[in-house]
Amino acid sequence: MDLSQVLGQLPDITDPNVLVGASNADDAGVYKITDDIAVVFTADFFTPIVDDPYWFGAIAAANALSDVYAMGGKAIASLNIAMLPSDQRFFPALKKIMQGGIDKMKEAGVSIIGGHTVKDKEPKFGYAVLGLIHPDKVLDNSKAKPGDALILTKKIGTGIVSTGIKAGMCSDAVIEELTSSMTALNKRAGEIMLEIGVSTATDITGFGLIGHLSEVLTASKCQSRLYSSRVPYFNEAVRLAEMDIAPGGSLGNLKIYNPIIEWARGVTDSEQVLMNDAQTSGGLLIFVPQDRKDRLVNALQKENISAAHIGDVLAENVKSDKKIFVEK
Repeated sequence: MDLSQVLGQLPDITDPNVLVGASNADDAGVYKITDDIAVVFTADFFTPIVDDPYWFGAIAAANALSDVYAMGGKAIASLNIAMLPSDQRFFPALKKIMQGGIDKMKEAGVSIIGGHTVKDKEPKFGYAVLGLIHPDKVLDNSKAKPGDALILTKKIGTGIVSTGIKAGMCSDAVIEELTSSMTALNKRAGEIMLEIGVSTATDITGFGLIGHLSEVLTASKCQSRLYSSRVPYFNEAVRLAEMDIAPGGSLGNLKIYNPIIEWARGVTDSEQVLMNDAQTSGGLLIFVPQDRKDRLVNALQKENISAAHIGDVLAENVKSDKKIFVEK
């Protein structure tokens, strides 16, 4: 029995105020309060992704907030989630972890109003986040449209590079680049996409670029074409992938999603792993109508936010059991 089978045993949602639940693997849940107000709920936590405790806390905060931005919401409040060793020698590191999260939440304009801790041998940290959104403006996974352009706002490869860092195979400059990417908030990118007007969006995290794209395509009953040469990768991730360095989660994603992908000749094995790499605090994958694509890309780049046009939703579905067609 796998996780999806376990989650499939959850009871059906009958409350009409639940606008987004677990059925379409969306980034967060959405609950309607009034005709004009709905709340966005999400929670995320993980083990240390970098050695520095301060930056671990900041990354955890940016990662948790991203789900709200991907739904089109405004994050307003959060709760700490911490699992930590009971050894008091760990407490100075915990203080730094929490300070990193506090500073990142402050940057996002989000109040931390409490939390919960439990004892655990391996530290884990993250947040539950609450946001606001208009009930009619939720960017859920079912809203991708035929012909939409796919715009990605951060480089791919955090999982592979993190594995290389743990193995002592990466320089300080690589660690700094990775940390900078993972701590960068998706807040402004989310605001810009709302200003331009998009079909929907998702953030790229544990299921990788392919997995999160697949979730939207499944919910929207669409297919897409990706161009591997257009996907922005960390240079270090490419180097490591070509050395067969990759975390188990990324290789697991490749195995899970491979049946729905048609890989064109010339797409290398390392590119296939990279496109399935399990991300932490990745960018937004934005589905935008073609006639607004250039406006969106220009607006993002104007504020020094990466914006790569990596593919498109097919204008018409083709007769195939594949959801994603990857070309070079």
